Amino acid sequence: MAQPANSSATRDNSKDPPGSTPAASQALRGIRVLDLTRVRSGPTCVRQLADWGADVIKIEAPEDSAQLGGPRSGADFQNLHRNKRSLTLNLKSDRGIEVFRRLAKTADVIVENFRPGVKKRLGIDYDTLSADNPGLIYASISGFGQDGPLAARPGFDQIAQGMGGLMSITGKPGEGPMRVGIPIADLCAGLFAAQGILIALIERQSSGKGQWIQTSLLQAQVFMLDFQAARFLMDGDIPGQAGNNHPTSIPTGVFRTKDGHMNLAVAGQEIWGRFARALGRDDWLDDPRYATAPARSENRDDLGHEIEEITITRTTEEWVDLMNEAGVPAGEINNIGQVFANPQVQHLGLSQPVHSHERGDTHLVGQPIIMSRTPSRIASPPPLAGEHSAQLLEEIGYTEEEIDALKSVGAI
Repeated sequence: MAQPANSSATRDNSKDPPGSTPAASQALRGIRVLDLTRVRSGPTCVRQLADWGADVIKIEAPEDSAQLGGPRSGADFQNLHRNKRSLTLNLKSDRGIEVFRRLAKTADVIVENFRPGVKKRLGIDYDTLSADNPGLIYASISGFGQDGPLAARPGFDQIAQGMGGLMSITGKPGEGPMRVGIPIADLCAGLFAAQGILIALIERQSSGKGQWIQTSLLQAQVFMLDFQAARFLMDGDIPGQAGNNHPTSIPTGVFRTKDGHMNLAVAGQEIWGRFARALGRDDWLDDPRYATAPARSENRDDLGHEIEEITITRTTEEWVDLMNEAGVPAGEINNIGQVFANPQVQHLGLSQPVHSHERGDTHLVGQPIIMSRTPSRIASPPPLAGEHSAQLLEEIGYTEEEIDALKSVGAI
């Protein structure tokens, strides 16, 4: 189907933009993304697009280096904002909005995570911008949705973890709600937004039209409840905290060893048999307390104590090797340093080198997806604020004199 004449989808995507950053991948080459995001959920979304080769233009307020709540040299900023170009733009000024609208006509994707209502007030909402660019894909990430009774609340990851039910099932029984150790609502909302953008890009190939994509921290967190949510919706079961114990697969959890702890995942009757034999406890297979899954659930604590009486006699390494040889899933419990020292993690290339403007030679976390023809890489560090402003404005037709005039009035 032919694309609309004024759609961004008609641009020649066969070549990288002149003067663009080195390509991180060829997968999304030619897709232009305007990044209005800050903090974490939005930058997580945009990082997915940048790492797979989109031409991402980070829109930053002049003299504002704290959009992430931290310095540009911080590890958080460095990890979230690689593989982009930077344009400083004052969206509180009429001239700045004029520049943004002109740039938006050339964009395939815009991503924002303002509070609902801000984009409309600025005149850079989907309805306004898509009037001049019907192929535009516009992604909005919020705390609780673009409308509804709680839409105006400020969004924060830990608030979403609590409201979305995660904290009620995390931690040990009786010790009160517990957040998880990463901002999982932020991260998942960003990943779901990126997925929505990719879906919309594929759909645009046939329709020629863009669309408005919406997700939120709350939606992402509720979706990530997964089987726990299904247990409630289908069976009315409201799960509680189980600590390190798996709620349904027993014995699965953390067990002490001679020199620390290990994880065991004894799921299903076949693996239970392998596990009992590996421990030298064939008698458990006929023990009415442990012979079946329902019996093991009812006698979880007694079984756990008996298991640990055995596991504390050998080291973690010895048990992990023995269990895996027996076909029982088992693994070490690593700190972050041990994670990146792990030979399998090193083999998978998850730590990737980059030369940062602020930090010099360092490493960042690479993409966890391996593509046979269009791999991702960290091709460039986070840009300096406004590093590409003149270049980008020239690309959309501004003369040197016009750029100087924009600088003089504080628009860029």
